[in-house]
Parts: sequence; C-alpha cells; structure tokens
Amino acid sequence: MGNEIGDVVGAVAGIAKAVPVYQDALQPAAKELGKALETVVKTVHIALAPISALVWGYDQIKDFISTKVAERLKNVPPENIISPKPNIAGPLLESLRYTGHETSLSDLYANLLASAMDKATAAGAHPAFVEIIKQLTADEAKLVGLFVHDMPFPTINVRWDYKNETAEKRGGQALLVNFSLLGKQAGVEYPQLTPTYIDNLCRLGLADVPAMVEYTGVGVYEPLEIAPEVQSTRAHIENNPEWKFTIERRSLIVTQLGKQFADLCVKLKR
Repeated sequence: MGNEIGDVVGAVAGIAKAVPVYQDALQPAAKELGKALETVVKTVHIALAPISALVWGYDQIKDFISTKVAERLKNVPPENIISPKPNIAGPLLESLRYTGHETSLSDLYANLLASAMDKATAAGAHPAFVEIIKQLTADEAKLVGLFVHDMPFPTINVRWDYKNETAEKRGGQALLVNFSLLGKQAGVEYPQLTPTYIDNLCRLGLADVPAMVEYTGVGVYEPLEIAPEVQSTRAHIENNPEWKFTIERRSLIVTQLGKQFADLCVKLKR
C-alpha cells in the first residue's frame, strides 16, 4: 500500500515538474492566438460601430413624431386626434429605436401610429400589427406595399417528375417554390429571396398561397414562365432523360388580416 501511494505521489510530482515546460512550449502559439483574437475583437468592434449610430434615441423618435406622424395627421380634424392605446404606442416607439433608420419599416410604424391616433381608424389598429412589423425585413415591407393595389399576385412552382414511374422511382421534386416577379415589382433589394419573404408573410398571417388556386386570365403567368430563372431550371430538368418538366400555377392571396394591415399600416391618410 505504501509503495502504491509513493508511486502516485511520484507521478504527480513528475507531472507538476513537466507542466512549466509544457506551458513554455505553448507560449509562442498562445501568443499568436492572442494576437489573432485581438485582431478579431478589433474587427468586431469596427463592424459594430455603425450600429450604435443607427439606434435611435429620444430626440430622433421625437423628430419622427413631429414629421412623419404629424404629416399623416395633417388632414385629420384636431378634435378627432386622440391618444393612442399604450399597448400600441409603447411597443411601437420602442421598436423604432432599432428599425427607425429603415425607411420602409418606419413608414409602416408612422402609418400605424397615425391610424391609432385617429378616431375614425383607431378601432382597427391592432396591437399585433406592431409585432408583425417587428418581424418584417425592409424588403418584406416593400412587398406588403403591393397589397393596397388591385392587381394579381401570381406565383409558380417548378418541379421535375419521373416520366415513367416505377415502384423505385416515383414522384419528383420542386426546384423553384413560390417563384414570382413580385419582389422585382416591389423594388426589393434581394429579389432572389422573394420566395422566403412570401413564406414569412404567410407565417405572419398576412397572405396565403393555397393549392389548386390559380388565375384564369390570359397571360397572367407568361412573364413568370419565360423568366430566365425558370428557363434555366427547365433546361436542367430536360437534360435528364428520366425527368419531365412541370409547372404548378399558384396565386398569393391577401388574407383579411393582411388587408386590414395594409389599410392601416401601408395606405397614407388623405
């Protein structure tokens, strides 16, 4: 027993003596790592510096109310201007601190706040609208701007299916989903992300793309079907002798919630 304890003590002592040597061996690498980390930290600080300038303070929010909101209420009789509900104004003004610099989003907030301060429209200003705007990108806000227009919203899915189905090979796959030209029409910054934007608008309950619903008007889908993205996908599919090219026509439908949101948050007061 005594020998075993002595062996353990000896082993620990040996490790203890070796540690400084091990640390010395690592020091150059540690120093290099420290320099690299210091460089990353500086780069992160530089990258985040502009963000602090974008976060709005009280004065900027006050200017926002004095300009954008007041402009939207200029034709409302003073006796019809009321205090907005706190559950709308509070979260709205707080959200402006982080999104006020995005014009397409701040416009939605300005319209909503003006609607909440007008007796004629205050009842329709739902607190959920603040949360909806918070979950929109600037591009998605531009897309929602189309909802006030009386126009079709066609979309298509482009897929390949097996020409001759067997037990092993059946079905297919959609390569383009919710493809549309709506992003380009709205002037979004990243039109290639329009399908994702549509997914988010549907998630928020502002729109829906139901199956088996399509426009019957002549030529409604033609601009989509001849678009370069669709034609290149078609060439890819038809390059495989086992596949056939299929287009599924769909349409984006603005929900009742979406219509109410557009009426209060998108339309300018006259």
